[in-house]
Amino acid sequence: MQHSTLRYNGCALMLVKFEIYSDSGYWCGRGIGVDIFTQGKTLDELMENIREAVMLHFEDELGRGENIRILSISETEVGTVARATGC
Repeated sequence: MQHSTLRYNGCALMLVKFEIYSDSGYWCGRGIGVDIFTQGKTLDELMENIREAVMLHFEDELGRGENIRILSISETEVGTVARATGC
């Protein structure tokens, strides 16, 4: 299991990273370095599902008082203004 631990205001935080993308009308969240996958019809639903999945996956760590933060990484297409020849 790979996740990052960082310090914030003197407290250790576990950082769990997710790749966020849209696929066939659903928003999907795939854990980076952790075995978690979930989806939702809306981005808000996906984020709630990610929180729930992280809570279940790291139930023992949370029970010991660990602080966990979620970092979501998404890719957004930006429209082209001009296209160079050969691209």
